Amino acid sequence: MKKLTMITCLFFFLIACKKKKQSLTKITAKTILVDSNIPTNDAITRTIAPYKKKMLKEITTILSHTDKDLTRLDGKMQSSLGNLLADLCFDIANPIFKTKMHKNIDFAMFNYGGIRAGIPAGKITNKHAFELMPFENSLVVAELSGEKIIELINYFINNQKAHPLSKHIALTISENNFTLNINGVPFDKNKNYFVLTSDYLQNGGDKMIFFKAPISLTKLDYKMRDAIITYFKNTSPITSELDNRVIIK
Repeated sequence: MKKLTMITCLFFFLIACKKKKQSLTKITAKTILVDSNIPTNDAITRTIAPYKKKMLKEITTILSHTDKDLTRLDGKMQSSLGNLLADLCFDIANPIFKTKMHKNIDFAMFNYGGIRAGIPAGKITNKHAFELMPFENSLVVAELSGEKIIELINYFINNQKAHPLSKHIALTISENNFTLNINGVPFDKNKNYFVLTSDYLQNGGDKMIFFKAPISLTKLDYKMRDAIITYFKNTSPITSELDNRVIIK
């Protein structure tokens, strides 16, 4: 009887201790301004100090120099910085592609919006490379049909922006038509072309849908930013001009 009483008491005790089902009834939020008025935490400051020192050393490493400002704003359908970006990516990528595929890239195209900052005259550091290309975009080569190249050129003309095209393009735009040479040879709509671009654009970014579903796609496993840094390290001074790759009549 005593044992039964203890079991009964334990049963009611467990029922009494059972947590009630809770439900969320209200959410409050508070905006906390993150600025210099927030007091520093000495422990955190000491922890990050060696990493900050290393990062500052790397980011301020001098790669090259330029005698003039390089910007995406100095032309209508091309720019000094856009020309530089397309050309240097081609120069870095083509040997890699040739080793993989035993063929050459025909030309390169990137997007105006992908150029996030200009490069002022003077010393060029890693910081400039990261500001120019903060994204983790990789270089790819899309094999496109002649019809897709026509779509590409029509996009370029209708978009009215200085999307970077490499020097292998000679495009003359008139009021209702265009003429196109690629590597000094008139464009052939029955031929396929290998176009260097970024993985972002190849997936249809910036509405460049002509890059999607290519005849073939070669991933080069090379970041655009790494190509920029490699080129800057091996080239001095850095120069780029507006030229005849795009002519508007």
